[in-house]
This record gives sequence, C-alpha cells and structure tokens, in this order.
Amino acid sequence: MRLLVLGGTKNLGRHVVEAALRDDHEVTLFNRGLTNPALFPDVRRITGDRAAPDALAAGEWDGVIDMSGFLVRDVSLSAAVLRDRCGHYTYMSSIAVYASQTDLGMTESAPLLGWPAGAPEDHFTMDLYGPSKVRNESLLTATFGTRTAAVRSGFVIGPHNPDFGNWGWALAHGRPLECAARPGQPIQYVDARDLAAFLLLVTVAGLPGPFNAVGPTQTLATLAETWRAVVPDPPPINWSPSMDRFHLPHDGSNDGTFHLSNTHARTNGLHLRPDTETARDYITWVHDGNTPPDPPH
Repeated sequence: MRLLVLGGTKNLGRHVVEAALRDDHEVTLFNRGLTNPALFPDVRRITGDRAAPDALAAGEWDGVIDMSGFLVRDVSLSAAVLRDRCGHYTYMSSIAVYASQTDLGMTESAPLLGWPAGAPEDHFTMDLYGPSKVRNESLLTATFGTRTAAVRSGFVIGPHNPDFGNWGWALAHGRPLECAARPGQPIQYVDARDLAAFLLLVTVAGLPGPFNAVGPTQTLATLAETWRAVVPDPPPINWSPSMDRFHLPHDGSNDGTFHLSNTHARTNGLHLRPDTETARDYITWVHDGNTPPDPPH
C-alpha cells in the first residue's frame, strides 16, 4: 500500500513508519526535514511545510496518516491538496476534544469542545489545543466523509516518547519515582507501538472514526507499583516532587478525561500490551544509552 505520513520522524510518528515498513508498505514522508533527518534513509521524502503543502500535489497515495496536524489552517490546506489524491486519511487527534472533564465512560459520541469566538486558525496555544483538534476532525470529515478517521489518544508511552519518561529513567538508574498528581488520580495511557499499529490498521482497512485509543482506567498509585515491580529492589515513590510533569488538578475536576470507553477501538483491532512489558522496554531503552525526550509542554 502506498502510504503518506505527515511528520513521521519523532516520538509516535517514527513508530508508525517502522510499523508500515515492517508490513512492506511503500512509505513517503512529508515534513520539513529538520527533526532526525538521517532517520529512515531508504524512505522517500518530500521536504515541505504544512503551511505550503503544494509539493504534495504531484503524488497519489492509498492512505495518509497525519501525525503533525495542529493548526487548523495547515490541516485545511493539506486536506484540500490531498482530497483527490488519497484513499483514506487518518488523523492523529486527542482525548482533549471532549467538552466534559468529569463525565465517566464517555464514548466517541460524547459532546466536543466548541471553537472560541475570534480565535485564530493560524496560531497555536495550549488553550486552543483541544478546540483545534475538534475543528480539524470536523473539516476532515467534511472533506473526506467516511474516508477519514480521527484516532484520539492521551498519554503515549514507550521508547522515544516523553510521557512517563521520568519513571523509566528513574527506574533505570535506581532513583525514586516522582509524581506530583494524587495517588488516586485515574489515568489511561497507550504504548506508542500499540497506537502506531492501530493507526496503520485503521488506514489500511479504511475504517471510519473516531476512536478512543486508550488503555484501561487505573490509578497512578496502581500503575506506579506495576512499574516498580519490574526491577529488583525498586526505589520509593516521591508524591511531592518540585516539578509537576502531569499538571493534573487534585480535586478530581478532570477525572472523566481518563475514564473514557475504549470499547470501539478494541473491537476494531486496538491491541494493548501489558504495562509490565511497556515498563521493561522503556527501562531497557534507557539502559541502552537513550535519554527520554522532554515533555512537549
């Protein structure tokens, strides 16, 4: 299958490309060529910017996986160019799209955030992250109809990814785990390799979305004990570190964000590996000389 990956050289994106190459798909990358330019030397590259995607007008692909769609203006431009040049368009979205942060068990049909009046479509701020993902999902559906899917995830864990990287580094070096969120904070995450495989599956099969691509709900205390159990003589947990990497309120006002239903995604092929496997692999990755990337914000 001829696949176009927008982005594809960092974090989750590199796992998507690796999965596609393992399955013998013909991959083309479109990005600025600034991040890990030596990665995937045998893969065709089109160098360009999301703000000016005209270079894509010379190609045709069976599927597109959009890993870099943030600004509404940029997604709109690429969608216009690719509308008649691709079969299926899979968009990497976010669980930040939901209007409620307290409702439990939300499915993909739960109400979504609105677009703030007067907000710019060509400028990114964290306040616009969720609304931008909603707006991008909407414009892609308007452009591609059932030929598009939005895959919504939250924390993405595993080698080359920043989320929970401080835990992997700490366990690899025998240092205390740090977590500023409350021990009873509910959490859902997904291994980057499982998410990459699902993004590829959705694209190849041409499945319409959206999908909540998240793992089961558990508390941070339970998850921390699971990670600690994979090393001998595990270090303690510091629940009051000076730096908060989660930025989650302690009053439960966003607990619904991590109580999402993943039934639709699981039914359609999302495979979730055990937490112990993810933890061991991250620790091994650090032992191999790698450093977890900094959180994006």
